[in-house]
Amino acid sequence: MERNLRLTLFASACLSAAASAVPGVLCAAQPVLSQEVLQYVRVQTPTIVLSHVRVIDGTGSAAVENRNIVIENGRIARIEAAADIVAAAGTTVLDLPGYTVIPGIVGMHNHLYYIARPNMQAGKDPPFEAPVLAPQMTFSAPRLYLASGVTTMRTTGSVEPYADLNLRDQIDSGLLPGPHIDATAPYLEGPNSYFIQMHQLRSPQEATQFVDYWASVGATSYKAYMNITRAELKTAIDAAHKHGLKVTGHLCSVTYPEAAELGIDDLEHGFFVNTQLDAGKKPDECGCLKN
Repeated sequence: MERNLRLTLFASACLSAAASAVPGVLCAAQPVLSQEVLQYVRVQTPTIVLSHVRVIDGTGSAAVENRNIVIENGRIARIEAAADIVAAAGTTVLDLPGYTVIPGIVGMHNHLYYIARPNMQAGKDPPFEAPVLAPQMTFSAPRLYLASGVTTMRTTGSVEPYADLNLRDQIDSGLLPGPHIDATAPYLEGPNSYFIQMHQLRSPQEATQFVDYWASVGATSYKAYMNITRAELKTAIDAAHKHGLKVTGHLCSVTYPEAAELGIDDLEHGFFVNTQLDAGKKPDECGCLKN
């Protein structure tokens, strides 16, 4: 059975680009790794050779069999025809026939929480009790993503934004294990939110202030949610674009065509949350619960 080897190395963006034969890649200096991180690091020599592996480089090219990947100081230096190597000082050779090596996965919609519906029981009406919660997974989520090959991720909505921002910084500094994080700001949400942990906007002016504040403390993207109004979404999009940042949406109160005309950059979850053709759809209202 073919096995996969996921490279969970910390210079992931640089490694992925180098693996794809992108010329002129510059790598940031490698951080000094804490003991917390080092317990997850198998090899620490300056040079590592992954020998006799199958390579998928992420460009769409066909997989290449029986290659050696040479990694020097945290960067893929070259990919060459496989050959048996006698390890010199400062070099570790991992002989891995049957393994496939891929670039680090970029996760475009990865949360750092899970959804909890208290006292859920089949057959009850309603089947669970309020309030619905989104417990944070600051410890386990980044480790699970990294173990699955995700080396860069976008949180796509935050319920503990300061935890997410601090986690991103500590990962990048080598203090904690995990992928590089694009930390999305707290949800841009209106009244009657499904989640008690979300702030509820009260005006387009507040939406602008909200976007400006979270940009000032380090958020790098935004996500509009189910009960935002068109006016609030418009001012939020305009404010985000002034900061050079983008807005995605898990929508309900605003339809896809409306959001597109307002200038939204992205839409999540496909047609499941597009209310354009819902019977009796009222402007700026989420008529049915879509989470």
